[in-house]
Amino acid sequence: MELFKYLEDQDYEQVVFCQDKNSGLKAIIAIHDTTLGPALGGTRMWTYDSEEEAVVDALRLAKGMTYKNAAAGLNLGGGKTVIIGDPKTDKNPEMFRAFGRYIQGLNGRYITAEDVGTTVQDMDTIYMETDFVTGISPEFGSSGNPSPATAYGVYLGMKATAKEAFGTDSLEGKVVAVQGVGNVAYNMCKHLHEEGAKLIVTDINEESVKRAMEDFGAQAVDPNEIYDVDCDIYAPCALGATINDDTIPRLKAKAIAGSANNQLAEEKHGQKLHDLGIAYAPDYVINSGGVINVADELNGYNKDRAFKQIEKIYDSLEKIFEISKRDDISTHEAADRMAEERIESVNRSRNTFLRNEHNIISRRNS
Repeated sequence: MELFKYLEDQDYEQVVFCQDKNSGLKAIIAIHDTTLGPALGGTRMWTYDSEEEAVVDALRLAKGMTYKNAAAGLNLGGGKTVIIGDPKTDKNPEMFRAFGRYIQGLNGRYITAEDVGTTVQDMDTIYMETDFVTGISPEFGSSGNPSPATAYGVYLGMKATAKEAFGTDSLEGKVVAVQGVGNVAYNMCKHLHEEGAKLIVTDINEESVKRAMEDFGAQAVDPNEIYDVDCDIYAPCALGATINDDTIPRLKAKAIAGSANNQLAEEKHGQKLHDLGIAYAPDYVINSGGVINVADELNGYNKDRAFKQIEKIYDSLEKIFEISKRDDISTHEAADRMAEERIESVNRSRNTFLRNEHNIISRRNS
């Protein structure tokens, strides 16, 4: 891998390799862009087949956070960490304390949070070494479990998507097919049930399905049948890449809005949805409630303030649908364009300020 060429081509700022022999820490911190502010992004622990695969994953995820934070209206850039190892067998407190010292050494350029393979307890351990961590335990002034915040944002985003698809944001009587009923999706289903939506659910975990049936009167189907059910809205809330060449022809929904990451198997599938007239809420926009919530911790967490910011997901999606129609592009591309325009506007303002400062100094010295 020609790392510097890759960084230059994708305009990354920094990659930090972290190693601690005693604890077994092998971590990669990738900082993509800090135009809007310090890079915020979670720490993922995973068993990678190679070190190169881990580097590529860190870089990919960091860039995704730049777009997610920009689209969410946060004054934060994008970064991400991957720790190489099995989260079930390789963890130890010394590892996360050593990692916390590396974060502290970046002096605020990067702020971490929980992600796949890490927990609130891991963040608490990092907090012993640095303040540049969010998603810690509530007793330390944190927001706690991010699932309700993420779910609330997805629910509001689904309403905005329904408005685009059906002309009204009311979900009463709408049939929503939910693929995966984990913590986020369960909380989302609660909002949908309270508004009067009808739920069809699936999950490889039978207990999760049973809970949704008992609490919300949901109908259950086999995991592979969820793509074929008669529904108004398809909500992918588990695995990524469920919108693909196989599933798109099977979907009967007029709208797609869910909490899963990386919902499109390839970018071409976003264009395919656009061509078919299916209203699609880009994943990193609709599921940004969690990052909005933890970002509020940086100001001293206030739940009312955080959830007021989460409500802007509805407005962001309305803007994305408007750009999509105006420019005849997919909503996925429209979301990228909206994020890029926000970053570019800050860059233009900064460059204008620097030019003005230079001209003032030049006149003083002439």
